[in-house]
This record gives sequence, C-alpha cells and structure tokens, in this order.
Amino acid sequence: MNSNGVAMWPLALLLMFADPYQALRARQYDVAVTRFEAAIAEAPSNAALRKDLAYTLLKIGENEAARDQFGEAMRLSPADEAAAMEYAFLCFETKRQSEARRIFQRLNNDTARLAFHNIDDPLAAGIERWKKAVELSPGNFSAHEELAHLADQRDDFALAAQHYEAAWRLKPSERSLLLDLGRTWKALGRLQDANAALLAASRGAEPRTGERAREISPSRYPYVYEFRKALELDPANLDLRRELAYLYLAMSEKQAAETEFRIIVQSTPGDLLSAAQLGFLLLQRNDPAAQPLLQRVVEGDDEELADRVRGALKLPQTFRRRSETTQQKISRESKSMAEKSLRAGFLTDALKYLAVAHESDPLDFSVMLQLGWTYNVLKHDNEAVKWFNLARHSPDAAVSNEATRAFYNLAPGLARTQTTAWLFPVYSSRWRDVFSYGQVKTSFRIGGLPLRPYLSTRFVGDTRGTLDSGAGIVPQYLSESALIFGVGVATATFHGATGWFEAGESLGYRGPSAGHMTPDYRGGIMFSRGVGRLLRTGSHGAFAETNDDGVFVSRFNHDLLLYSQNRAGYTFRALETSGFHAQLYWNVNLTADARRQYWANYLESGPGLRFRFAALPPSLLFTVNALRGNYLVQTGNPRGPVFYDLRIGFWYAFTH
Repeated sequence: MNSNGVAMWPLALLLMFADPYQALRARQYDVAVTRFEAAIAEAPSNAALRKDLAYTLLKIGENEAARDQFGEAMRLSPADEAAAMEYAFLCFETKRQSEARRIFQRLNNDTARLAFHNIDDPLAAGIERWKKAVELSPGNFSAHEELAHLADQRDDFALAAQHYEAAWRLKPSERSLLLDLGRTWKALGRLQDANAALLAASRGAEPRTGERAREISPSRYPYVYEFRKALELDPANLDLRRELAYLYLAMSEKQAAETEFRIIVQSTPGDLLSAAQLGFLLLQRNDPAAQPLLQRVVEGDDEELADRVRGALKLPQTFRRRSETTQQKISRESKSMAEKSLRAGFLTDALKYLAVAHESDPLDFSVMLQLGWTYNVLKHDNEAVKWFNLARHSPDAAVSNEATRAFYNLAPGLARTQTTAWLFPVYSSRWRDVFSYGQVKTSFRIGGLPLRPYLSTRFVGDTRGTLDSGAGIVPQYLSESALIFGVGVATATFHGATGWFEAGESLGYRGPSAGHMTPDYRGGIMFSRGVGRLLRTGSHGAFAETNDDGVFVSRFNHDLLLYSQNRAGYTFRALETSGFHAQLYWNVNLTADARRQYWANYLESGPGLRFRFAALPPSLLFTVNALRGNYLVQTGNPRGPVFYDLRIGFWYAFTH
C-alpha cells in the first residue's frame, strides 16, 4: 500500500470478481446494472458494455437511461446500425422525435426508411397546413407557434426561427419562446443573436426555462453588449436590466447604471431595491431627486433595506430585524436554486445562490460545506479550503466529518512545504526475518508548477542481515541495509498516477558497503486506485484496489522492476465496543523485472486480513497475509518453483 491507500482494478479483474453477466443470467437485473456501471467506469469507451447495459435497463423499464446508453454506444461505434436503430426508436418513444428522425434518415435499411417516413410525412403535412393558417391570419399566435414547432422537429431551422420570433413578438410574456428562438438561431450559426435570446430567456423567465437556457449558453459571464442586445429583444425584462445595472456599477460606470435603474423605477415603482440604488447614486452627486426615492424606501416594508437608507441619511435606526421566517425562506430558496444549478453543471450560478444562502443564514454549516466542494470542483482550492475549515466546526457530526476529511486532504497540497513520513515493518515466515521500509520526504510547492522538488531519506533494512548459503559460498543479503539520501522531483497526481525521479547517495550500515556512500538513482511511475467500500470510518461492503509501481533502480544493475499488488474482498462493519474495523480479501500480486532475474519474477496469491482500531490514528493499519508464490523464471533459482509465506506487519503514515 502507498501513502494514499486507494487503488483501481483493471477491467478484466473487475469483471472477474463482479461479473454483470452472471447477475444477468440469474435475472438479478438491478445487480447487473450496478456491475455494468462499474465496468463502464473502468472502460468508458467500450461500446459493447454500454449496449448490454442498455438492454438490461430496458428489462427494468428504464427507457430513458437505456436510450442514453444506446446513444453513447452509437457515438463510440458509428458503424453499429443495431445500436443506432435502438437509439432512434427509444428517442421516438421518449418524445425526441427530431433526433429519431435524423437517425432514421441516416440509416440505409428498409425499417429505418419506413420509420423515417412515419415521422416525416405527418410533419410535412402539418407544416403546409399551418402555413396556410398563417397566410389567412398573420396575427394568430397559435398558428405561428405550431408552425415553428413542426419546422423545428423537421430540422427546418430557418422556418422555425422565423415563426418563433413572430410568435414572441405577438406574446412577449411567453419567454420559453426565447429559448426556442435562441436554440434555432444557434443551429443556424447566428451566434450573437442566439446568445442574446438565451440570455434574455435565462433571466426573468420561469425557473425551468431559465435553467434550460443556461445549459446551452456560453459558460462565461455575458458581455455588456450581449446584455444590450438581449434588452433590444426583450426590453420589458426587468431582471435582465437590473443585472446590467449592477454590472455597470461593478465597472464603475455610474452614469450608465443610473440610466438603467431609472428605467426600472419608472416602470416598477414597487422595486424598492432599485429605488434605493438610484437614490444612492443621485445622493452622491447631491441631486435633490434622491430624497423622495430614499424616503419611499424608508417607508416601505423591507426593514433591512430601510435601515441601510437610514444609515446613509444619518437617521435613527429602528433596530428591527427581518423575521427568522424570512431569513429561512431566502436561505431555503437559495439552497434549492444552488442544488438545481449544481445538477445542471452551472457552478458559477451555484456559487451565487450559495453566497446568498450563507448571507441569509451565516450559521448554516451545510452551505459552507457545499461552498467548499463547489470551489474545489472549480479548481479554486485556496477558497475551498477556507470553507472546509469553517464547516468542520459544525455541530452536525456528518457535516463536520466530511468537511474535516476534505480540509485535511486539501490543505497539505496548498502548503508551500509538505513533509510526509511512512513506516512499514513486516515479519516474513519464509525468511524468518523482520523487514522495515520507511521514508521521510519534504516537498516544495513552487507557484502553479505541476512539478514539485523534494528532499528524501529512505530506510531499507532487516534484522537478520544475511542468508547462510553454505560453506565457501558468499552469503546472500536479504535487503539493501541502507539509508538513502536523495533529491528528487515528482509530478502532481493525475487520475491516481504519479511520476517521480531522484538522485542521491546510499549509505550502507551492514555488509561490504557498511560505512560507504554509493551513488543511487531511481525513478518511475506509481498508480493507485480503489473502488467500493474501502477501510474508512463507517464503511462496509465489497471493495477492490490496486497499487502498481514501475521503478528504475541504478543499484540493481540499472534494472527496471514492476510491482502490482491487487486485492478484492469485503469490508466488515466496525465493532461498536472495541472500534475494531476489518477487511477480508484475496491477494493477487505480480513482480517482474526487465533483466529476467529469478528473484524478481514471481506471482503470489492468497487470503489476507487488514484491520484498524477507532482509538488509534486512521493511517495505522495492521495486515496479515498468507501467500503461495510461484517463480516465473527458474534459471539460477536454487529454491524451487513454489514458496509459501506468512507476512504480518503494520503501516503508519502522517503528513505535516
């Protein structure tokens, strides 16, 4: 195990221990779905797995999920007509007729052609019928809307856009038409017009329309000219105009902001916040028109806003606060909008809603935790760690524990220096010896560089020292028996993989090299992943993990060695009385080298037990493994092809 203690099995091993087809044959469809999903997580580009998952989802009535899997299979394997046909039929069944029509039109077989005409012919007839209705009654909103929808389904985007716009002009309160107009303009390549329509639809419309508009809008924040163009299309959109006014304020364009706030106040006298903002702007330049506006706010029903105005006018404060019910309502609504934004992938919008929720209820630790995760996903780890640090003081144990784990996982990586130490002593019955491995490493973070230099001291040794090889034969040393001092550089960990290289000197303390310094160069790539229920607090269930290292070592005759340690098993519930928390698993370990030396080429397997105690540090783990090994190279091997070994040890690590 390495210092992070987690790993991922290759697809073949995953299927070996969690075969979805076995569950499928047993008609355990829910289990099969779970196993297929785990296999796809390991091999996301495997089209066959996705097809089999889709057919399984159909068996349990999950048609939309099956449709999406067939769609991915079709994307991964464009020549697979069977997947394309299944996808098209499911699109038709789940009200995605446009997509179904496109797929049937592309496929060259009798069934597809018949299905295409079954969809296309009614659309064509409907379009002609509604065209005549529009000619007879140009002001008929329903005729324009219906014609636009039919043309949209038939991919006639020019005709659809023409009549979506006409319908919108006739009934500008139907802002969902702006979404459709923006989508069709985008399909036609009219990106500036499309962005303006989508921006207008995303502000001031009903929530679902706004969310859908944001989903297909550019991920960046809109430019000023886009706000202006959107207001030309939708001049009555006060939410849009108010946001533009605040954008002008942020840009110190006070005159432009005043113009927008003035339009809002004139059209909506009850908008007290806009009245206050306009009043403050006028007050700054001693305009007498500020007084009636601010007086209107003072006399209004927004007590907090009224107190802010009293403070600006140097009037006595009421010392009244909004009721708890109002605060809770704002917090609840903001959290709900944040959750919707997160599900839709609009992280910037989610941050805005979470900030409002935090302002409304500064002691809601779950909001602090969510702010931490959102900043973390956005790669703003310096902000994320601040919110995790606040959330870990929550009285809710679940929130506190999650925030604490996140904080301690993130904080060390942001420090300028980080010192990690680990120790792994293990007794081997095969050699009747105790081996010890350890390292103390201090790494340095230099700005945003992906490489981190470090200083390292390693220890490799054992208690027995040598193996008696008989009279007249040089004894064999069981370990390097050395302290190794090095300077190195390591990459950032990416999807569980880390590259590293170091140069140093090895100081032997036993044997011929005792007291001597020997150059030591080593480096390689290590990979770790885990799936399932790993040995963590509260965890129980099946798990699998792998630790893989490819290492070049100059001292071993410039050899390249490969170590692959794999485990799969079950994590048991922790015992409440003693805090004993254990895993039972099966080992499959492989060691090999480039020079094909017998001692470095063998395969091991056997049962193992790993456990910890709640009262001890989480990184202190005890292991017992009973292994049967087979040498893969027999040339020069004096010990026979098979060996047995009982290994008992513990692992401890900490980071500062």
